[in-house]
Amino acid sequence: MKLLFVNCCISQRGEASRTLALAKAYLEAFSKSHPDWQVETVSPEALLALRPFDAAALDARQALASVGAWDAPVFDLARQLRAADRIVVAAPFWDLSYPAALRTYIEYISANGVTYHYDAHGCHGDCAAEELVYLTSGGDVERPESAGVLHWRQLAAMFGVRRFSYVFAGGLDLDPALAGERLAPALAEAGRLGAEA
Repeated sequence: MKLLFVNCCISQRGEASRTLALAKAYLEAFSKSHPDWQVETVSPEALLALRPFDAAALDARQALASVGAWDAPVFDLARQLRAADRIVVAAPFWDLSYPAALRTYIEYISANGVTYHYDAHGCHGDCAAEELVYLTSGGDVERPESAGVLHWRQLAAMFGVRRFSYVFAGGLDLDPALAGERLAPALAEAGRLGAEA
């Protein structure tokens, strides 16, 4: 069994990233309760190296899709996502959303014919994962329309993932002296989700 960890913890804090702390809490708890699972990581460096699609790249991908060349490198990330049994995405809450590198990654994993397909009845997901967990943190507080959470909830549904969970550690910059206190419940929740997965 395989857990796919999409690590978009891009931060000036480096290893002290608060979103990374959420991911570590989840993954450590998950590994303890699932010692036989393999964790496969998409690193921040890999995400930052992705180029957004332009018209020529889209045409090239469509040409490959039209002949069923799903083993082409452009579909590597989509195939990786499709095969995962559980998916964890960690990204900071930037500008009411998430870093641009993660948006580019979404372009690569949203591959019609790999992670989802259409028929006369609409869109159907083709991914194996039971759950997608989205972990995020930011200086501001969560709002009902927080774009990252909404977008990943919708993506999980489009990909056919059966459950969606998330942890939002917000308000961490409202009073820097209280950041650790505000982060603690989110770390506990991330650990609980990992342990109970």
